Amino acid sequence: MTSEPEDLADLDRDDPRPPSQQIANVIRAAIRTRKFQPGERLPSQHDLAERFDVARETVKSALRILRDERLIVTRQGSGAFVRAQTERPVGLRPHIEAAFDRPHVAIDFAGFSGETLHGVLTEPLDKIRAGRLTPESVTIRILLPDVDKPMALPCPAETRADDPAVRARAKRITHRHTEGILAAVRELAHFRLVGEAKAEVRVHRSAPAFKLYILNGEEVFFGFYPVVEHTVTIDGKDVGIFDPMGKDAILFHRAISEDETSDAAQYVEQARSWFDSMWSTIAREYQQ
Repeated sequence: MTSEPEDLADLDRDDPRPPSQQIANVIRAAIRTRKFQPGERLPSQHDLAERFDVARETVKSALRILRDERLIVTRQGSGAFVRAQTERPVGLRPHIEAAFDRPHVAIDFAGFSGETLHGVLTEPLDKIRAGRLTPESVTIRILLPDVDKPMALPCPAETRADDPAVRARAKRITHRHTEGILAAVRELAHFRLVGEAKAEVRVHRSAPAFKLYILNGEEVFFGFYPVVEHTVTIDGKDVGIFDPMGKDAILFHRAISEDETSDAAQYVEQARSWFDSMWSTIAREYQQ
């Protein structure tokens, strides 16, 4: 069964965000509210393009956003379907958005490339630019592996050895997403949209084994990177690599509460302590 496009909310023509992002937001909300059930096929690209009065390429871009978030899967010749399990992989986004409701926003991230972080920060930062969110300060710290140095992962599947070309690809991905975050936060500061806005990236020599988010010092999301073999294009050639795949990481959530029997407060404290110790000792400034 497929829900009708008419069931979806309209686009806001005064919204400064691209139509593809707005369409993705509308469909994402429909998935979360179970207007589209797990396993259900979405309306066709043609029907969505007519429903929102946009080009089909705009719909394709919106579906690509949802696919990258692991909310949907696309099957050639069959269309796009809601993933059967959508709860854990997307659980981070509403918590990030809620973190921006505070007067002082502080987000610490440790992981591989910052790709997922970049994605989940886009909407709240857009809302600040549009005046819909008005925090007094925004502070973001990003802790990443140093891809300029030899690494165990990612690596060619054939040799399982460090490869500068594979690292160069990882660096391009890292640069694209970290620079996107840094530029967006600098814009907030430049236009004085918040009282104080700063973002900083540091790198270290440890292997990318997990990702960690700390939100306002009170919530932690933690997940292990599964090592996945897949094929990428490097210097015009298809290369099989072993890659720590962040999109496949299931995140576990802990938050400080008043429940004295819970270990959540201790977990959050230890996560903060670990991050601060890495940040202040072996991490160095990221060279863009």
